[in-house]
Formats: sequence, C-alpha cells, structure tokens
Amino acid sequence: MDTMYYDHGTPAERWERAGMFFDAKDYAAAARVLGGLVDEAPEQTGPRLLLARAYYHSAQLRRAEAELRMIVERDPVEHYARLMLGRTLQRQGRDDEAQPHLRIAAALDGTFGEE
Repeated sequence: MDTMYYDHGTPAERWERAGMFFDAKDYAAAARVLGGLVDEAPEQTGPRLLLARAYYHSAQLRRAEAELRMIVERDPVEHYARLMLGRTLQRQGRDDEAQPHLRIAAALDGTFGEE
C-alpha cells in the first residue's frame, strides 16, 4: 500500500491531517498518519493518545490497549489514558482487568465515590 500521502509533510502538517481524519471519523486513516508520528517521537503523549483513540474507534482494541499501556507505564497519573484503558478492556469483555484502571481514573479526576 502506498503510504506517501500519510507520511507527506512536516510533523505539524501530519498532526493537522490526522486531526482532520479523526474529526471526519476516518479513524483508520488517522491511525495511519499518527503511526508515523508516534514512530518519530515515541516520547510524546499527545500523538500516542490520539492514535489509541483512533484504534479504539476503529475497533482495533488490542492496538489501542498496547498504546494506552505504554502511556500509563510512562505516566501512571495520566487520567484520560487510564480511563481509555479501562474502557478498552471493558469493550474486550475484560471487566476484572478494567476496574482498577477505571477506579484510578476516577480518583485522578476527583469523581471517585460520586454516584
């Protein structure tokens, strides 16, 4: 598959393109663009988190889980990554694994214990 379009441009241009694909709900195309950005700057949380979201929305749950686990490993208090990891595990039917992540996310968000 020719990926030249997805890899073309500066990182800022590709970030913008990925956002446009994501906003248009073309999550697979967004993931193609974001994959290259993450490869170039693996330490940046923003592109990796958006890549995880694109994987989640395109039902690539194992890939979403892998990206989210990388984020949480590097930054255990990243609230949204914890929440997404919990939701991703739930969507895979792994509720027992999801619960600790959801509780931590709620605690970090300040909503722990609210009904």
